[in-house]
Amino acid sequence: MLKPLVALVALVAVVFHPLALARDSQLPPAVSRVMTRVGIPAKDVSIYVRDANTNEVVLGINDNQPRSPASVIKVLTTYVALDTLGPSYTWKTRAYSNGPLANGVLNGDLFVVGGGDPYMTSEHWWRFVQGLREQGLAKINGDFVIDQSYFAPAAGNRADFDSQPFRSYNVLPDALMVNFQTSRFTLIANEQRARPSILVNPLPANLDLQNQVRLIDGKCYTSGVTFNTPDPIDKPNTVVVGGVLPKSCGSFSIGRAIMTAPDYAYGTFRTLWTQSGGAMDGALRMETLPANAKPLYSHDSLSLAEVIRLVNKYSNNVMARHLMLTLGVEKFGPPATVESGRNAVRSWLSTRGITMPGFVLDNGSGLSRAERVTARGLGEMLDMAWHSPFMPEFAASLPLSATDGTLRNRFKSPGMQGRIRLKTGHLDNVSALAGFVNAASGKTYVVVIIVNSPGAQGGSGEAVHAELIRWVFGQ
Repeated sequence: MLKPLVALVALVAVVFHPLALARDSQLPPAVSRVMTRVGIPAKDVSIYVRDANTNEVVLGINDNQPRSPASVIKVLTTYVALDTLGPSYTWKTRAYSNGPLANGVLNGDLFVVGGGDPYMTSEHWWRFVQGLREQGLAKINGDFVIDQSYFAPAAGNRADFDSQPFRSYNVLPDALMVNFQTSRFTLIANEQRARPSILVNPLPANLDLQNQVRLIDGKCYTSGVTFNTPDPIDKPNTVVVGGVLPKSCGSFSIGRAIMTAPDYAYGTFRTLWTQSGGAMDGALRMETLPANAKPLYSHDSLSLAEVIRLVNKYSNNVMARHLMLTLGVEKFGPPATVESGRNAVRSWLSTRGITMPGFVLDNGSGLSRAERVTARGLGEMLDMAWHSPFMPEFAASLPLSATDGTLRNRFKSPGMQGRIRLKTGHLDNVSALAGFVNAASGKTYVVVIIVNSPGAQGGSGEAVHAELIRWVFGQ
């Protein structure tokens, strides 16, 4: 007689346990209430929650519906790169000569072959310069020649996505991309002058900076400062800083992407080369490396494990695009194209048995209105990552609740700090999260939530996220 009673008790426990509703694909009541309050209908939301230890799907809402993922697509790009290339993978930027080097003088051209390094910051570029100087090179009598053939030329221009060509997030990939083509402009107001002083760091030697900013009286605001390249075809190195700046601002700094990738690389190299005590006679040329060129120096990038941390924690678009191109070139050979990168990711998904209805991969960064994924597909990939030998490197790359990256100011409720690792994503009408939640019970859950609804990026999407994560954390 006890066995039927035990079975009945177990059945009642399942029916009334909070997870039972989830298994029936019913939204937790608290999440439903928030969605009603902020005006987001259930049809606009996809959710996938999975127990990473038992692989049980705890909650699935519209989880096979293709959605625009915004930057959460980066979890796919970065994990495919990690699983394919390994955490210690590095990119190499190499220098060659086509003439003799004697007594510190190179009587020939200096060739620099871009290897697609996604994080050649000004500091690393300085190390590249110092590495050449340490080879005994002091003077270059020839040209500075860039070979950027490792990547095929990027289609379009920096203004295509949102007509903001000077914003660093719009920088296009390049085999020799230095400092994201970005310099910091510091404007310093002086009461005695009609125009502010402008400092540029790093300063490309070939930059033609035209200061047309007018100083005005009144309360400080900085939105009146403008950037423009009047003739981007014939004079890409001319940057006009205009508009107005109130004197009360004193000084302020702003980063802006300028010039073309080769012009910026050459200009900053020339500045650093001169500052290091080197001399240089030639100009910039674009040319593939000749067969008889002799190697001078090779610079290694950060490791892939370090790179994906920067990509995911700070949602760096151009670095993510470099990762996808690198996947293409490693699988199909140079030059890397967007299509070869897409094919490499598709091949990986197929090999791993992950299917996503309506899957569309654009550039792998999320800076796209065309990309489409499913919450279930991303969740299955994340579950695979959790059980991978590279789980520590991947999990460490994700923003950490109330601690760093794009989650530094989110999920601050008691007990949540440091227990939630989620990639964020925002575009117009898109708000998304994907990653791992270490619940109060000690269980780890894979969580994906994608909201595609009018105005979702303005805070309503995050309100739904917060309630869902609170619910998962309580499991």
